[in-house]
Amino acid sequence: MVIYGCEEGTDAVMADQDERMSQEADLSPDIKDWSKHQVREWALKLDSVDDEVAEILFQQDINGQSLLLLDAGDLKTMGVTFGPAKLIIHARDEVVKLKREEPTSSANQPGRPCKPYPFYRYHDTYRYMESSILDITESGASDFIEPCHEYKAFINTTDETKMSKFTDEVIRFAAACMNSCTNGTIHFGIGDKPNFTHGQVLGVAVEDKEAYANELKSAIDGYFEHKHKQAAQICIKPPRFVGVLNKNMTSSDKCVIEVDIVPESVICEENTYHTFNMDTKKAKKKAKGKDADKTETKPSKQFFVRDGGSSRNLLAPTTSAKPMEEYNQFVGSVAQRSQLRKQAEEKHLNVIKSSNQGSRLSQMITGGSLSLDRSHFECYVIVTNKSHSIQLESLGFLVELNPTAVLDFDPESAECGLQKHFDQQSTVTVHLPAQYKITEGVEDIANKLKLTRNTSWVFCNGGIENEAPSDIDQWLMDKGASVRDVISFLCRKDVLPNKRFLVIFLLLSTVSEKMDPLVETFSTFWQELRGTEQILCICDNEKAFTSWEDLIKARCGINISGRCIYELNFAEVNGTILSLLSKNRRSSRFLPCGGGSKVLLEKKVERSLNALQILCMNQCEGGNEDKIVIEENFYKGGKVSWWNFYFSEQPGSTPFIKRDKFDFIENTMIPDLCSLRKACVLFNLLHVPGCGGTTLAMHTLWALRDRFRCAVLRDSNADFSEVADQVVKLLIYDHEEQLPRVPVLLMIDDFDDMERVNDLQKLIEEECAKKNIQSKSAQVILLNCMRSESSEPTESTGDTVFIGNDLSEVEQKQFEQKLVEIEKTHKNAETFYGFMIMKKNFKPEYIQGVVRNTLRSFNKNQKHAQLLAVLVLLNVYCKGASLSVSLCEEFLGLQPKPFCGTAKVEEGFGKFSTLIASSSVEGKVVHKAVKMIHSSIARQCLQDLTTTHNMNKAEITDLLLTTNKLYESTQGKDKLLQDVHHILVKRYYSVEEESQFSPLIQDIASETPGQEEMILLSASKRFDKDAVISQLLARYYYLKKRDFSEAKVWACSARELSKDSSYMADTSAQVIKHELKNAIANYKEVPIAPEKLNMFLKVAQSAIDAFKETQSLAKKESMQRLQTKTDNCPFNTSGCLGEIQVGVLVIEVLGKTPIFSSENVRHDILSKVLSGDIKLQDAESHDQRHNKHRPYYIILRQFEDVLYNLKFRMKMNFDFLDSFFVNLGSRSGMKDSREQVAQNELFRCFKHYAKLFCKTDYTHLSKNKTMYNMLKLHEARQFLEMQKADTYSGILNCLSNETSPEKLEKIARQYEFVCALGQDQTVKERINSIYVHVVLSRIKLESPRIQPYQKLIDLLCQILREQIPLSENLPLHFIAVVLLWPQKHGPIYRSLGRYISQMRTSYHTVMREVYNGKRPIVHFFLGKKQGYERLVHLGEIKRCIMADERQFVCMWENGKLWKEKKVEELLCRVTGEVKSKVILADTFIPDLKVEVAPMFQTQLSGQAEGSKVSFFLGFSMRGPLAFDIN
Repeated sequence: MVIYGCEEGTDAVMADQDERMSQEADLSPDIKDWSKHQVREWALKLDSVDDEVAEILFQQDINGQSLLLLDAGDLKTMGVTFGPAKLIIHARDEVVKLKREEPTSSANQPGRPCKPYPFYRYHDTYRYMESSILDITESGASDFIEPCHEYKAFINTTDETKMSKFTDEVIRFAAACMNSCTNGTIHFGIGDKPNFTHGQVLGVAVEDKEAYANELKSAIDGYFEHKHKQAAQICIKPPRFVGVLNKNMTSSDKCVIEVDIVPESVICEENTYHTFNMDTKKAKKKAKGKDADKTETKPSKQFFVRDGGSSRNLLAPTTSAKPMEEYNQFVGSVAQRSQLRKQAEEKHLNVIKSSNQGSRLSQMITGGSLSLDRSHFECYVIVTNKSHSIQLESLGFLVELNPTAVLDFDPESAECGLQKHFDQQSTVTVHLPAQYKITEGVEDIANKLKLTRNTSWVFCNGGIENEAPSDIDQWLMDKGASVRDVISFLCRKDVLPNKRFLVIFLLLSTVSEKMDPLVETFSTFWQELRGTEQILCICDNEKAFTSWEDLIKARCGINISGRCIYELNFAEVNGTILSLLSKNRRSSRFLPCGGGSKVLLEKKVERSLNALQILCMNQCEGGNEDKIVIEENFYKGGKVSWWNFYFSEQPGSTPFIKRDKFDFIENTMIPDLCSLRKACVLFNLLHVPGCGGTTLAMHTLWALRDRFRCAVLRDSNADFSEVADQVVKLLIYDHEEQLPRVPVLLMIDDFDDMERVNDLQKLIEEECAKKNIQSKSAQVILLNCMRSESSEPTESTGDTVFIGNDLSEVEQKQFEQKLVEIEKTHKNAETFYGFMIMKKNFKPEYIQGVVRNTLRSFNKNQKHAQLLAVLVLLNVYCKGASLSVSLCEEFLGLQPKPFCGTAKVEEGFGKFSTLIASSSVEGKVVHKAVKMIHSSIARQCLQDLTTTHNMNKAEITDLLLTTNKLYESTQGKDKLLQDVHHILVKRYYSVEEESQFSPLIQDIASETPGQEEMILLSASKRFDKDAVISQLLARYYYLKKRDFSEAKVWACSARELSKDSSYMADTSAQVIKHELKNAIANYKEVPIAPEKLNMFLKVAQSAIDAFKETQSLAKKESMQRLQTKTDNCPFNTSGCLGEIQVGVLVIEVLGKTPIFSSENVRHDILSKVLSGDIKLQDAESHDQRHNKHRPYYIILRQFEDVLYNLKFRMKMNFDFLDSFFVNLGSRSGMKDSREQVAQNELFRCFKHYAKLFCKTDYTHLSKNKTMYNMLKLHEARQFLEMQKADTYSGILNCLSNETSPEKLEKIARQYEFVCALGQDQTVKERINSIYVHVVLSRIKLESPRIQPYQKLIDLLCQILREQIPLSENLPLHFIAVVLLWPQKHGPIYRSLGRYISQMRTSYHTVMREVYNGKRPIVHFFLGKKQGYERLVHLGEIKRCIMADERQFVCMWENGKLWKEKKVEELLCRVTGEVKSKVILADTFIPDLKVEVAPMFQTQLSGQAEGSKVSFFLGFSMRGPLAFDIN
């Protein structure tokens, strides 16, 4: 903290300095370098100093150096007054002060020290950074091997002179090194004093690198004597161009040119090397044959040697008395120098490394297992910096490690670096550090980042999304905090497995500065991981290591040499790591491609399909997995893996046990499903938990992996739109054009809701349609492995197979044979309870014995016993529940170590370890977990804990809810919270009843009455921000405790937590409704007292208002779901039903008041008041006891709005719900049990409604002849309303609710009367009468009440010509389309297309708010006959095939229904042509075609525009639909 504070303070000073220096930005920071012009410019910019003063300084020739010598007296002498003189002196001193402080400013200081490029190397990835300082001074010969250095800024050159300057300097330096027998490097683009800091990296812009090499080669030939040319060419190495990075680590266009000189003794021997000027040698050639002495007057040759930091010519003219003495002495000592050079070379070669770093690398990267297939580390995090292109080919091991995250500090990585290279071979998700900031649930963030799905590539120094990179000095301030957030996130125990991930610092560039981001990153990881056991550092040379080691020691005070690999180059590192992979991991993987061919599945493609676990043709081949460990886990009760099937096929093994249904599934069901003309078909494998259903499903995939592209859905909670996209990509991978394609067989497991299965199926079909994939046969088969709620055998259908817990004799025999093999290879076979339970055919006695013996030492005060109890409870009440390994380790106090051989978590359970098995959980974060080995074991354990060990369900649940240790930050925390929430909240529904609470809560209430309240209150503390838990408590208090004030508190809390939820609003309304219902039931006095009436009506009004709000929110929710298009949750009808129920209660209350309770007349008055036909004051004026009843009338008038609208609101809700249930069905086709319960309640309420409003007694008025007809008409309408025949939906419902022909005939008779001439009939009633005749014809065609068909058509046409209310558009246009569909030799109705369009418009207008998650019900199909008989109702089709509901729905969904001969004989095939996404259907009218939508869009996929098709035609409120398109 202190360090960061100091740095912030320093930055503040720096910012202030920068601001003060901004005015002098164009001046040199050093005053002594200023000219008199610059002094004037500086003075002109000074505040409060007149321009005349600046001119005086200029006139007096004051430059920078003289300005430094001035004092105030000098300025006064020049004529400057005292005030400005003091200001000038102060301003000058400030500039001097800034210059003195300048080294602390990152903006101006030259840079930090760096090492020179490794000598005599060309392929190292080393690069210089702009303005850094080479920490080697210019030098002469030292030990002959250590190179001397010379720096050339190479800036004051023109294009014409730079090449000669380069060659001259290189030859001069090279000759000096060769004569001095020392290695050396000359650097061009490195500054020197006085203009720059000694060794400052400047860089040179080089356009043509080859030109430098060519010119140097030519120069060597020109400068050296002929006899030494070859030696010089060998000793003078080709120029090297070392890149220069900008301070923010981005590439610049500059480089440093370096030439190495290596005068090896074997080449140079004892020679001396003179050089000649190029023009001298040319002159010699010209003068050949002439007098050579006249060709050149200046010396023709030089002899250079290294003298300190420069090269000196010993043949240069000198004033010395003995000019050649030094030269002669040097030449005389050549032999000695040559010998010393030779000895130095030999000494250098004798330093032979004896390294064991290859084996150390193998140990450290696997945690001691020496196999990456069985590595102790479950995942890897890479931290890396600037890469070089030549390194990339040696980093293939990174792809195989498949790192969870890469923290990349190279801002150009995506453009030309490691990320680009990696992305070509694997799947990455690119992130900025800010995306790791915790702003929501940790696992939600990990899920968004796809952290355990793809490699998260974090750009830690910009380079993407317009994020600018930072200089090294500024990085900590700009980006340090956000990268610390990344590291803290990755090191959380609920993100990556504790002690089971390795952080690899891959130093692709040398880290040489203490402010380098990698140093800070290392420090943060070191602190978060509390040491270096989970850190490995890899660099490819000792210099890079030494620099890194020193920096870490200075920063952290630790020695990291034991965690570093540096003696291997990256090619050797790559080879070592890849050798740790099994042949299986390294081998290519293949998918079937039809006709026995196969296609390579690229690693990048497979990783991009991360929602799927793909089963390849050559799965497991060449693997070295531990057979014993894998088989033991499976036989104990763990989930089967592909390895189990593979091992069973190896020589010496008995085959994997085939269940009886296996051959039937493989040879009959799958081929039948493949023949269906639908893109995605469903196959349900229903199974009793623990009977091997999942194993059978995976066995099926294994057996069919050569014929199908097989995959398993990893996570049942994955985004289904993403899953659908990946499934279709797998389908079309590498054979987009090839037809037919190999279908995808996708196994889905652990779905608890059939609706979600249908959602996935629908999205896959839509994705196929988007990709225009033909469905002449099934393209995707969904193998839905789902647990059955019942253990009773279910009859197999065309898409469903049931696996129960009763083995056949054949299966038992196979288990006995397998047991013989197991006992031979496994010592502890007696603990293989998962296998033995099945072998014993699920005998309860065996299960009881195992549990009793294992739990004998159970002590509920011991931690491992408590953890087992929690796991047992979760497994019994939540399918697939588990506890993460991390959580178990934390709870049990186990300390995992980052190397192999540490205790397994199962061992922490002690003697109970035989009851649990390990598994992998694919949730938001993929993690290892433990679960109970078998559901029957879990159930028996729970029973024994209660009966034998005095630990009941309430106690275990309380332990689960109140033990904070279980909810600390560990992997799987979110999954645990979901499972706990599930067992508290999830209810189960049946047609008979709606369960009030979850099975767990009901069992606790039954076992320990009253304890359930404590449990629910504990749950509210654990889930304090969860609206559903608050809702649960509200329901508990109003249903169970009848404590309505407490219920209101919790309902209010639920509303606060989820303001826009219709379900929470409904709970608030239900509390009020139940309060009213309870109050009425408890009030026994009749008649009701006025004050009680007042109270009842107040509560009723509140309830009605609350239910109206529920309805409003439900409509908003439904519209939002339509916009998202992924939420198929249906419309919440509870608000409508609730308002009806309150209406019934109001009727009951009013019926107990004296003014409405005595005789029939009073009853009729109540009916009229609630219908709004009679005002209360009128009823009071006609009441003979109005004085006595006045208190009641006073109260009733306070609630006039409620009372007058009661019938209207009830009727509106009845009609709305009838329309909803009649016209819209579930997407699965099966009846929804919750809707059945609602409809039963609706029927009960309607009986109360009809009793009041549909049974008025008018006998006392029947003698009045003038009113007789009007009364008869009213009675007829009341009868129709009582039979729900006053709406088209009620009439259509008669087709499916088995209304008797006699009742329908009576309804028809009443409509004849209502619609007779002279009666005041409405348009609605005339339309309804048409519906009645159509429906009656489908139930009793010979009925005399049915009007002739043509007469009905005429009536319909007459209505169509009239003005139609908007509310009647939908029913009118539906029946018009049904009846007016052209028939052979029939009349022509050219408006049919317009009616279809109007019907669709009306459907979307009327039903838009409620049709989300629903499918329109098809009321009629087009048959082959004429008249009424051409309309075929769904019931007639059902009678053709004699199937139960489940079988019928199955045939409907998979299309087999239309292949039934009787159905084909019944229905008429219509032809048409494809146009875009619809069919233009042919009619018997030559030039009339009408639009028909396909029921399944994929049946049109791949059909060319204009292609001819035929289909069966169905009529729904959404419009005509095409089925079985051929």
